[in-house]
Amino acid sequence: MAKQQTKEQSGNNQIKERLETLCKQQESAGFDREIKLHSDDENEAAAIVWGQYQGVETARIFLLVLAEGHWDKANANYVQEKSYTLPSPDTTEDEYPQFAIVTDGQNKIVFDLGHPPYEIDRLPTIQEINEYKRIKADPTYRWSMKMYDRLMRGFDEFHEQVYQNVRDNISSSNDIVREVTKILFLESFRLLHEGSDLEFKYQDQTLSLDKVFTLEYIKEHEKEAVAQIQTAFDFFKSHPDFVVTDDLKESHAIFDAQTHLRLGQPRNYETLLDLIQNLGPVTNNQEKVVKSQGTLADIAADVLGRVLDVFLRRRFKPEGMGVYLTPAPVKQAMLGIAFHDIKEETPELLTARGEDGKPAFRFCDPACGSYGFGSVALGYLERSLLEILGKETADDVRRDKLFADMCQHSFIGADNSQDMVTLARVNMALLGAPKAKIFRTNDSLISEQLQPCSYDLICTNPPFGTPKFSKNQAKAKKAYEQAKERILEQFRSDLKLREGSKKTIYDYEPSVAGRALGGKPDTKGVWKPAKPSIDPAVLFIDRCLQLLKPGGRLLIVLPDGVLCNSGDRYVREYIMGKKDEATGQFHGGKAIVKAVISLPSDTFKLSGTGAKTSILYLQKRKARADDSNKFQDERQPDVFMAVADTLGYLVKNNVEDYSSGVSNDLAAIVGAYVRGE
Repeated sequence: MAKQQTKEQSGNNQIKERLETLCKQQESAGFDREIKLHSDDENEAAAIVWGQYQGVETARIFLLVLAEGHWDKANANYVQEKSYTLPSPDTTEDEYPQFAIVTDGQNKIVFDLGHPPYEIDRLPTIQEINEYKRIKADPTYRWSMKMYDRLMRGFDEFHEQVYQNVRDNISSSNDIVREVTKILFLESFRLLHEGSDLEFKYQDQTLSLDKVFTLEYIKEHEKEAVAQIQTAFDFFKSHPDFVVTDDLKESHAIFDAQTHLRLGQPRNYETLLDLIQNLGPVTNNQEKVVKSQGTLADIAADVLGRVLDVFLRRRFKPEGMGVYLTPAPVKQAMLGIAFHDIKEETPELLTARGEDGKPAFRFCDPACGSYGFGSVALGYLERSLLEILGKETADDVRRDKLFADMCQHSFIGADNSQDMVTLARVNMALLGAPKAKIFRTNDSLISEQLQPCSYDLICTNPPFGTPKFSKNQAKAKKAYEQAKERILEQFRSDLKLREGSKKTIYDYEPSVAGRALGGKPDTKGVWKPAKPSIDPAVLFIDRCLQLLKPGGRLLIVLPDGVLCNSGDRYVREYIMGKKDEATGQFHGGKAIVKAVISLPSDTFKLSGTGAKTSILYLQKRKARADDSNKFQDERQPDVFMAVADTLGYLVKNNVEDYSSGVSNDLAAIVGAYVRGE
């Protein structure tokens, strides 16, 4: 026993020594004021430090030292929770940490503790730190973080309950996710409506969702309550408050007519409603009760959205060719770069309104999956509006109204999987955007539901690769090629048939709203029809450039072959133009290449592919003043290029393990891009 105590004391002393070393390092950087914090966990030690620059105290920095073997706690959610819970309840809002440094002696990581918290590549210097803008903390954010832990544990436990103990009318992990999504929809509907809006018909009765959709009612009425809730779902699933329109003015409900609530066991309803409704009192960051009973509507939007995103990535297994859920570090990096440039170069774009009074800014993902890019973009947009419009009270009403309007009008997404569209719609509803224009389309490459020259920013991870057919699948191969040819025909609007030619030869003339990669130039530069074997990724580049407004931005995940293979050189020349060897400039292209960032080969390992990919960042060229359908001949600047070897996690046992101490190279890459290095 004595030896065990000595070992524990030695470990505690080592943690404290490392905290002292970390404090001294920050003192040498100018952050020379500190408060030691008490933690009941013997495997960690913490402090808050800050400094003074030009007579003004800097933002606070949270220092957390973890014992060896506990690096799994070095994640944004845990660190932010500790930054709120360890300081004294008397801490004022401005004295809560805005940044964090975490180490276990071998590894080190830095976080911005904004909404949502995320990893950054370095701590701002004492000269920079007060200029590092961020959203002011929500007064009940500490409570929201507690609810995050509660909901994540609860959804995981429910998943195991259905699999192991309370079998139901579902057969897969995906089915469980679908049913949780339906329950969350009903709860969000209940919270957004009241009175007669909650009434529905059941047999010869008029019932209220507010009455039957509760834990107590299900315990009392069991199977009958289940039948009533299933009827309520069928009644409310097409409610106009959750119906959106695309650019063709076609309407899309959040669930289709064939979708029904399949859970049949009362106990499963009890578990879910107890989890999402019995949240206890809401407390502020000083632990004072501000509301006697909390609901999902009281949880900070980014926290609630993160719950569904994490649960989805853990449990949902995308089905079908080319469906890849994009890892969080990739989404954060792409949106971080995009919004940095928008704020630096065209900040007015985010606050402008069109002639119809709607926000002018429009974001799109034409292969949206669960709309992960859109949900991250929503957070960046909210932070950007705060920075652009300021923090003064006089701006609050304008900013809040603008953001609410943008939640309804500025976010567009399309996918050919109704499953993914439904998940996307519920995800955005939980973030406060139930009217986000996300809809199913048969094929985003050609659908008129997405209109040319309509979007300011597109972030997407489209499907790529072509199917392989065996010798005995000749009929299927022919059908595929015929369908592909019909698509390719629509990708030749910038190609004009050369008159008098005996072969199918085109002349190419680029236009702002056109496409041409349904054709391909030969070695002599003569354009001919492209073959059906063309990678869909190539067509998505062309389609996205068509969808962008002149000057709009595209960040897209692509297979490396498109960027490197000699056979795809024509695609690169199509994008940026041909190089004039005399001047070094590029002419005739449709876009400026801003950046290329190589991703690790295991980026999409969870989705079952080891394809090597990169992020390509393009800005569509501006239109000429004298002809709005022709491009200006803009100068191609130097291209920012970087290689990410790791993304902060390893794939173990079919999950992304962030506890191994692997660095997130994208954090350093985004930092270098922002600083112009």
